[in-house]
Amino acid sequence: MRRVALALLGSVALAGCVSTRQYADVEFTPPQGDYKLLVMRPDVSVGSVTTGGLVEPRADWTETARTKVLAALRAQQVARGGNVFIMDKRSSLPGVDAETIAELERLHYAVGSSIALHKYSGAYLPTKRDKGLDWTLGEDAVALGRRTGYDYALFLHAEDSFASSGRVALQVLGIAGCFVGFCAPNVGGAGQFAYASLVDLRTGEVVWFNVLQASSQVAGIKMGDIRTDEGAAQMVDRLLDRMKPGRNVQRRERQP
Repeated sequence: MRRVALALLGSVALAGCVSTRQYADVEFTPPQGDYKLLVMRPDVSVGSVTTGGLVEPRADWTETARTKVLAALRAQQVARGGNVFIMDKRSSLPGVDAETIAELERLHYAVGSSIALHKYSGAYLPTKRDKGLDWTLGEDAVALGRRTGYDYALFLHAEDSFASSGRVALQVLGIAGCFVGFCAPNVGGAGQFAYASLVDLRTGEVVWFNVLQASSQVAGIKMGDIRTDEGAAQMVDRLLDRMKPGRNVQRRERQP
């Protein structure tokens, strides 16, 4: 997933640019009314970009960010309505053991990575090119829906990174070189990659998917720090604020 994220971020200009892009099942209609939604424990990773450009995971930053993202998800879902249960840990869902949740998370990670790679990075699969979304979590997701009574499961994956002091110094040196006639190769400092997906627990199908890509500005100025309340809320809103209906639904809505 880190390689997928880097490939996607490479397409975003290094000026603090932020982009999102949604895909949906052709017959998808955003949940409304008295729907039952299970929000899975967010998969969050935050690290520091070393002088050499490697990302070193930081457990303390990751835990802080996960706490902030959970709070942002609660606030965002309250505003949308529906019957929502938000998991803050794998063992928090009554009647479902933690290992069952962990297995579903691993399955979704594999499926989500495939969607991000084949729908967003240009590595298109010929059999799926014109089908909107055509991925599923299969019987495992259906079984969870039967056991819990929930209609949908919402998954969120987020990776964020921040330039170390050595990396910032390298950026500043590259910028300074431009003023004397020599620009160093691009030494970007950090970036944010996240996606959210909605799974229909009655069929197991991934019915909606959205990717967020955000590049950092140079010299260590960071956009949308998910270790803060504001940054986490910003990321969650950008991913989940407006779910677009599927292609066929949009066509019917435009008809007189």
